[in-house]
Amino acid sequence: MSDNTPWTHEEFEAQLRSKANLYHFHHPFHKLMHAGKMDQKQVQGWVANRFYYQTAIPIKDAAIMSNCPDRDVRKHWVQRILDHDGHEGDIGGIEAWLQLGEAVGLTREELWSEEHVLPGVRFAIDAYINFARQRPWQEAASSSLTELFAPTIHKHRIDHWPEHYPWIEEKGYNYFKKRLHEAPRDVINGLQITMDYYKTREEQERMLGILQFKLDVLWTMCDAMWMAYVENRPPYHMDV
Repeated sequence: MSDNTPWTHEEFEAQLRSKANLYHFHHPFHKLMHAGKMDQKQVQGWVANRFYYQTAIPIKDAAIMSNCPDRDVRKHWVQRILDHDGHEGDIGGIEAWLQLGEAVGLTREELWSEEHVLPGVRFAIDAYINFARQRPWQEAASSSLTELFAPTIHKHRIDHWPEHYPWIEEKGYNYFKKRLHEAPRDVINGLQITMDYYKTREEQERMLGILQFKLDVLWTMCDAMWMAYVENRPPYHMDV
């Protein structure tokens, strides 16, 4: 017989963290980029497509809040929207990503126009927003726990990109520096919601599937960018 005993909090968190090897940090696209082996056009493609994700984050978080009747949860969760949209004393993550775009040679108009967003990237991100709108707020909130793995990727960029990509202006690193202290705070909040909501072993295992869904979103984005910018086979490419 299978063991249906619920995991302890420590065991459950360990199961969640064990998904780290499936984080998009390990995708071949990211490995190439983090090894300093991309040209400017490839880096620009990544920045432009990820900007669509950055603009989706506060929309996703607003969807979670719209489904959440718990005032105390909303008081904490709203900080995520402010972190990205900005507020007095903080330019916000979206503005910081626009600065990254400028630092790699893109214009703000290009980023906002979404002209570089690949269909596969758009499809994956829109699926994530729809998940947040349609699922119970606790499930949508817990899907954010890919943040467990985010500080590693941000620190790697700060530590290595100035050497690999000296043409990127210094202001381009503001977003990654900003997330180094925001992401760990968000993890604490997300873990608390997750531990409180998923009580049975069946529920806990469903949460692993939800986390996998979010990992799939991020991985699929990289798949689309690999085809377009590494294989040079963008959507609807045809050999003639």
